Amino acid sequence: MSEPQAQVMVDESDAELMAKVRSGDRDAFSRLVDRHKDVVVNYLTRLTGNRDRAEDLSQETFLRLFRSAAGYDEQGFLRAYLFRIATNLVRSEERREKRWRLLLPFLGGRRHDEPAAPSGLLLQEMHRQVAGAVASLPLRYRVPLVLHEIEGWSYADIAQELSCREGTVKSRIFRGRQHLRQQLEPYWNGGTAWKTSM
Repeated sequence: MSEPQAQVMVDESDAELMAKVRSGDRDAFSRLVDRHKDVVVNYLTRLTGNRDRAEDLSQETFLRLFRSAAGYDEQGFLRAYLFRIATNLVRSEERREKRWRLLLPFLGGRRHDEPAAPSGLLLQEMHRQVAGAVASLPLRYRVPLVLHEIEGWSYADIAQELSCREGTVKSRIFRGRQHLRQQLEPYWNGGTAWKTSM
């Protein structure tokens, strides 16, 4: 491939690549995946607290993008569209897990204990605790909190994405922060969780 052709491919917008995907160009789809996969995996990792799970959900996100390419209406917000697909996948997965947990007692099943925390640096443990606390937030708080605090979205953009008012977004982020503070207080203040492990 000549240098000018390579430059054209690099400079193609998401809209141009999606148009090619609609006409069956799998190479264009590969370029879209390469362009956005890291951001989607990072977003999902923050939502779920689990990198492996995030990578699986990311693959499903792009598969759904490919399947819906014919009906995709380009408005310059492909990344937001990917985040919406990813969020819906997490929401659906959590609904399934919740239904399964409710059924387990009737099926004679039992919950598996969490694996023991790996020994290592305090920083790694703190990171694990924060990731777990974020992942345990109800999705209505977790999504705006991750989008605002980690992805850097404005309140207005989040409100538009979630189809709600800015005040609602701010309230959910505030409540999400409160939940995190309550869950993580023992770790920040050397409370019971640290003292009992010594």
